[in-house]
Parts: sequence; C-alpha cells; structure tokens
Amino acid sequence: MVTTKIRERLETKEDLLSPFAKRSRDSNDREKPEDSSPMRTEFQRDRDRLIHSKSFRRLKHKTQVFIAPLGDHYITRLTHTLEVAQIARTIARALNLNEDLAEAVSLGHDLGHTPFGHVGEDELDRVSPSGFRHAQQSLHIVEHLEREGMGLNLTKEVRLGIVNHSKPRGDFLEPLLIDGLSLEAQICRLSDAIAYLNHDLLDAFRAGVIDMKDIPSGLTQILGESHSDRVDTMVSDVVSASWGATGDQARSIFPQITMSRKIRDAVYSLREFMFKSVYVPEDRGETGQTARRIIRMLYRYFDDNRDRIPPELRYGDRAVVDHLSGMTDNYAMRVAESIEPGISRSLTDGVS
Repeated sequence: MVTTKIRERLETKEDLLSPFAKRSRDSNDREKPEDSSPMRTEFQRDRDRLIHSKSFRRLKHKTQVFIAPLGDHYITRLTHTLEVAQIARTIARALNLNEDLAEAVSLGHDLGHTPFGHVGEDELDRVSPSGFRHAQQSLHIVEHLEREGMGLNLTKEVRLGIVNHSKPRGDFLEPLLIDGLSLEAQICRLSDAIAYLNHDLLDAFRAGVIDMKDIPSGLTQILGESHSDRVDTMVSDVVSASWGATGDQARSIFPQITMSRKIRDAVYSLREFMFKSVYVPEDRGETGQTARRIIRMLYRYFDDNRDRIPPELRYGDRAVVDHLSGMTDNYAMRVAESIEPGISRSLTDGVS
C-alpha cells in the first residue's frame, strides 16, 4: 500500500534525532502484539488513543486546585494536561528528542486523578486499605479499564513514563534510576511542574487567595514578573541545562533532563510558597473539607453497595477505587446529593 510509505518516511525522519532519543520503530513493545499502522508511528498511535479515550474527555470536569470555582477561566485537569503536552513538545524539539513520545506521556499522565484534585486523591488514599496514587491509577486505566476492560495497549515507553511522572515534595530532580525510563518521560515530569506551578499561581491570583506582592521578591527577580516570563525562564533553563541530551556534546554518561542550580532552587522555593499559601489553605478550607466528606461518604456507600458500581468496574478489590477515581467533580457531587441530600451544598452554592 502507498500509505505504508508514510510511516516509513516518518520513521526515517527519526533517524535525525539525538542518539539518546527513543525511536518509534524500536518500540512495538505492547502487551498484545499488533500490526503496525500504515500512516502513524507507534508513539503517534499512543497519542491518538489517549486523546480519544473516555478518561481523557473526563478531565475537562476534574478539579486542578480550586474546587467548583466561579468563572470560566480556571484551570481544569484537561487544560493542565494540554499545557504540559505543549511544554513537553517544546523542550523535546529543542533537545532533538522524540516529540511524539513526550506528548503521549504528557497526555496520559493525569488520567487517574480523582474528583476534587489532590484533596480527593489524599482522602481516597486515606480511606482505601490499599492506598491510592494517581500515577498508578493512570497506568491501571490505560492497561485495564479503558475500552470496556481491554485497555489501550500502549507501548512500554509511554506506560513507563505515565507511572513515573509523579514528584515528591522535596528534590524531584534527583536522578531517576528507573530502567528504561526515557529522556522524553523525564521531560514530562519537569513539564508537569512548570505547567502547574505557573497556572496554579494565575488561578490563585484570580481567586484572590494571594496577590503578586505576596510572592517573595527574590523569586520574581530570578524567574520573572509575568506568567509568560516565568514559563520561558524555566523552559529555557531546562533546555540549556539538559543540552547533553542532544548528543552535540561528548559525554561519558547518559544525560538527564534537569535544571541549573539557580533556577532549580528558585522553582523549589516557589513550590514551597504555593504549598503554604495556596494548596494547604485550599485543602483546609470549607470546600476542601466538604470534598473530603463526599469522598469518604461515597467510598463507604459503594463499598457496602457494590451492586451499584457499573458492571465493567465491579470486579476485583479495586472496584470502589476505580469507580470513585473515574468520577468527575460534577458527577461525584450529583451522586453524593442523591445519597445524602445537602452534603455538597458548600460546593454547589459556588457553581455558576
């Protein structure tokens, strides 16, 4: 077929990438073997499967930070994911790495998030005997829950990037000693942090939680006064500090995606500022506590009434967790209200 040559041409273009880049022709490592696409590389197929998945569409109604906010311009999990993918492609392109792989990992990294953002994740982790981490749930979704239990059958590189994207509160730039983790997956880890720190800051301004003058002056002097300046500073620094990934410099060790010490320290300081001034107060406020009550009540209810869980999710020890984590904010509130009227009033009163 003529169209077969399209994929071959795309794969040939990848030969021009850095010697450290992942090449799609080397990865057909899917759990279930499939014939190659005539028009798309393996990583492009993964990207498309993620975009067309139900769990990806649900991200538009999942909280990033502010629960049930007034206004149309607050970040959602979907807009966050798109920003991460855009930043990841920019960095991958600059470093001559595989943009399609970086984009695919970015599009799938947050599929496992609960309703009500990190408040919901933390509460589900508390009430579930087996615990809960959204990165592991994202992997569980693409491997087992999507397509009525068949999964998306993604490549190993994308799955490994999805499950290893999370970052501890401390030094998340320490070298990752994970066998097979690509530089493109490392790009997603940093792009995730660049995206959420900057857009969460804008949302905090929009919500009136903090003001520009509240940010330590030393951070704005280093990172920039405006949103675009801060994003550009961080992205440019990642590219500069990670230049060895291009293969243009002789190196005796495998490169990693990183930041310079100066920008790294500033980013950590900004992250701690956001935890103390935005994330923790939002958790402890009325909306955060209401969200926690909803998660607790729903977990107890569906644990006692497993026949109310959708049939495709009803089997195994993870049934309740799978059902709750897949809910959007709005759906969780509707279900909660049908079980215990009035429980979500402090949330629904703020929705316009």
